[in-house]
Amino acid sequence: MLRVDFSGWGESAEALREKALRAEHPRSRERFMALYEISGGKSATQVGRETGRNPQTVMEWVHRYNQAGPETLVYQRSGGHPPLYL
Repeated sequence: MLRVDFSGWGESAEALREKALRAEHPRSRERFMALYEISGGKSATQVGRETGRNPQTVMEWVHRYNQAGPETLVYQRSGGHPPLYL
């Protein structure tokens, strides 16, 4: 069973929800909310279906959080052309 491990990061499900609500980038909001939903009992398949993401991607977010903490879920632009709205 997929489980969000808060113990190493001093967080809770509610803290993930707050991070989702306060995150600047939509991708960060999506990732934190996905973990919040999983901590509430949903499966990666359910969350993937609801968000249009592959369940493997959702599981990867959980594993990244469990291994390296919440900062790994914050979206960081990785290159390419800058957005047109700058």
